[in-house]
Amino acid sequence: METVKTVFDVKNLTLITGGARSGKSAFAEALANSDGGKVLYIATMEEIVEDSEALERIKRHRERRPLSWSTVEVPFDVDQAVAKISKDTDVCLIDCLSLYVSNMLLALDEKSTSAKELEDPIQEAASKLLTAMSNRPEIRFIVVTNEVGWGIVPEHKLARSYRDLLGFTNQQFAHAASEVWLSCVGLQVKLKPAN
Repeated sequence: METVKTVFDVKNLTLITGGARSGKSAFAEALANSDGGKVLYIATMEEIVEDSEALERIKRHRERRPLSWSTVEVPFDVDQAVAKISKDTDVCLIDCLSLYVSNMLLALDEKSTSAKELEDPIQEAASKLLTAMSNRPEIRFIVVTNEVGWGIVPEHKLARSYRDLLGFTNQQFAHAASEVWLSCVGLQVKLKPAN
């Protein structure tokens, strides 16, 4: 899995990446709202009652979104949710790919004994999601993700696996997307297509 090759060309996909608190979600929401159409927000973070910090984060995101948007919470099988989007939807914002990979990794880690057993299902899920989006050309997809590999090498195996798997998944989506943005300190730089 050293090099990422993609056969996908998803013309209706915009990918927004960046670090924590870089402004990527707010930017994605502004992009989704700029079209003036019907927006569906797919949230990949599960509500866990015991996690007050996560609940507060979810609350802030909900309060920021326009009331006219529809929201579905889908921690797994996002491709199936994309296939079921109603025909009158103009924009689908998925926030975020990094949590989706994390959800899958945590579910797989208990059963897996090798890196390959983690890589294959996550690569397959990423491919299914890209396929599902390319099968819905009438919808503009905006996907938010995180850059997690710019710091020190994590001490724990699971954290290293996550860093690597998300990095490869981000590359796959960036290669497939028609537009890619990097968000940093609340500012955005377009990476693709080059200006």
